[in-house]
Amino acid sequence: MVKLKDFHIILDSNKTVYSAGEYVSGNVVVELRGDMKMRGIRIYMRGLAKVHWSESRGGGHQTGSYTKYYDAEEEYFYMKQVLFGKDEHEGGSNPVLRAGHHELRFSFQIPYGRVATSFEGKYGRIRYWLKAEIDKPWGFNSKTKRAFTVIDHIDINTPALLAPQTGFQEKTVCCGLCVAGNISMSIKTDRKGYCPGESIAISAELQNGSSRRIKPRATLYQRTTFFADGKSRSVRNPVAFLQGSTIRGRRTENWNNKLLKIPPITPTLTNCGIIKLEYFLTICLDITGAMNLNLHLPIVIGTVPLRAPPYTPFDPLAVGSMDLGFAGMFPSPPIADIAPPSYAECLFGAVDIRDDETEDMMGDTLMFTPMYTYVPNYEFRQPPPPYSPTDPNASIAHSSSDHYRACVS
Repeated sequence: MVKLKDFHIILDSNKTVYSAGEYVSGNVVVELRGDMKMRGIRIYMRGLAKVHWSESRGGGHQTGSYTKYYDAEEEYFYMKQVLFGKDEHEGGSNPVLRAGHHELRFSFQIPYGRVATSFEGKYGRIRYWLKAEIDKPWGFNSKTKRAFTVIDHIDINTPALLAPQTGFQEKTVCCGLCVAGNISMSIKTDRKGYCPGESIAISAELQNGSSRRIKPRATLYQRTTFFADGKSRSVRNPVAFLQGSTIRGRRTENWNNKLLKIPPITPTLTNCGIIKLEYFLTICLDITGAMNLNLHLPIVIGTVPLRAPPYTPFDPLAVGSMDLGFAGMFPSPPIADIAPPSYAECLFGAVDIRDDETEDMMGDTLMFTPMYTYVPNYEFRQPPPPYSPTDPNASIAHSSSDHYRACVS
């Protein structure tokens, strides 16, 4: 008879997202059909960044082709607690856990300091998990596992990330030996930093001085670079897309805060030595019969949504515990400004967390999807016109196109 009926991990309050310094606590549930002798029951908590890829290479006449493997790891923490019985190498007789339902309490604290945001990618991952194990002296150990999300917070409410991004590109299009005309674009975003759920407001002046047709589009790209053994490998994925209308020859089109909504995606990774994740906004003019014209603007994806000024430093632990005071000498913002965050599952879906285990594992939480801060009801608000000491009403007298040129210059 199989004595082990159920074996899984429950987290307090079904919490799935944590930050450095927070406690990961809950119960390991063990249900037995009969008494079971064992060395003990232990639980481990681990945080690990791991990179792996392979490259096939053609060798010489004697060596032939071969495969080169690249691997790297970066560990953030590794902890253990004995919940019942004794530790792995501890002597003495083996205890017996009686038949029935048992809930064994555990609690770990995520260390302060360097922890990177959870991420699952093509050639690497940053993963945090709990693994419980029943150590059987005369059989295969039983294991269960549960992953959770850790977020290294990026507050977008800083001057550098609130500043608009601007750019300009142009090219001359030829038709045979004759010049067909100039094509140009002036681009401006409302800021540099955003959270998932918010929208990038794109203003643009798209000038088609040629006789060709052009079609504009805006794409937010995620670029991930993996590092191992002195080499690197990059992956670029489009995560959001916006298509504009076709612009005929000798025409100009203006975008006035056209919104590109950001889906649930991994925040910019700044705290991992073997995985780098960054974002950029590409505005592309698809030109009929000619090379496209592209403009790239860097974008930072953060975890603390846009707040009303005055901007104050964000303390994720204070918000998580509903203690509204901030550390240091900064005043506490109003309660409405620091409402508990919302989270959404990552755009790229679930992964199987059994891939680093050789034994069969129990539990129904072996598929894992990272969750990130998400703004569910974001509404774009037009930023106020720039202050002018000489004529505060000057913006009223300008045409809309004149006002746009003043903003992007």
